[in-house]
Amino acid sequence: MAELNLHHLRYFRAIAHEQGLARAAERLHVSPSALSVQLRQLEERLGYALFERRGRRLVLTEAGRVALEHADTIHAASKELLATLKGRPRGRVSVLRIGSVATLSRNFQLLLLKPLLARPEVQIRLESGRLRELLLHLGAHQLDVVLAHEAVPRDAAQGWHSTLIAQQPLAIVSAPPRGRKPVPLVFPQGLDGQPLLLPGGDSASRGAFDALLHQHGVRPQVLAEVDDMAMLRLLARETGALALVPPVVVQDELATRKLVERCRIPQIQERFYAITAQRRFPHPLLKALLQPGLGQSPAA
Repeated sequence: MAELNLHHLRYFRAIAHEQGLARAAERLHVSPSALSVQLRQLEERLGYALFERRGRRLVLTEAGRVALEHADTIHAASKELLATLKGRPRGRVSVLRIGSVATLSRNFQLLLLKPLLARPEVQIRLESGRLRELLLHLGAHQLDVVLAHEAVPRDAAQGWHSTLIAQQPLAIVSAPPRGRKPVPLVFPQGLDGQPLLLPGGDSASRGAFDALLHQHGVRPQVLAEVDDMAMLRLLARETGALALVPPVVVQDELATRKLVERCRIPQIQERFYAITAQRRFPHPLLKALLQPGLGQSPAA
């Protein structure tokens, strides 16, 4: 079996990073037509198209994204060889690109990623944003996985797949009363008329919570609705009000008694999903990341 032409990989890498033939040709000091021939020969050798044209731009296909990762690795390996021979060894890394919904608990993300962060050969690239934007990046092969509170419907074109990787019941927490032991809260009747901090109304768990209160005729005094879990945690600490949160969000405050758990709500589960797209060449690190329960909090 003939080996790949490394010049072809070098030219392909330049086209991918410059996002076009003209700029890559200028950088490499060759003609665009010659560069196009080299690219076509590489695609014929691999058996896959590496780019698709969108308007005036060349966009990597899935096979192109995989080829670019290998081309970048080969480029880095050549630098590593030179550095090693000059007495400055460099480590080779595998990059995992993760998108995370902006409202997702930072504590949960840390628990999930900690095993990977401990591996020196792994580099994490974490992008935060809205779910819709992150799914667009996932579909364009710019992300390997998206972390979210909710599953997404299966899509025949994109091949979305949602894996449940952790879940835990919600809890009502508050700052501990001064000078006395906190009284257990009877749910849901104990919330009637009480000041309460809630997650934003778009979350699936919030909808289930509201439905339970309505069913029992309970009407708390809603002080604030907060999408940002870090802000919700801060408000719970500083206002003394009751707050509805997944325990993983406030695990440090619970451990140090800055907050105390008043009751657990087993009927309502906060779920954490990893969303992937169907790939012919899935990232090898995803298998470890997608193990159910990997990101489960000790407080759950």
